[in-house]
Amino acid sequence: MAKNVSNRKNMSANNRPFSLKATKKTQKVNLQTVKVDGKKVRMSAKEIKDLQK
Repeated sequence: MAKNVSNRKNMSANNRPFSLKATKKTQKVNLQTVKVDGKKVRMSAKEIKDLQK
């Protein structure tokens, strides 16, 4: 089982249909499983890109 390394949280945003009535929704973090130092960890895609630089 992969361990969560990321400390990022979900964001909140608005759904906007054609009538422009705003309702809340949540945007989840893009967590992906990656091997780091031989261990499987779950990191966000943004953190993986920063790690490769």
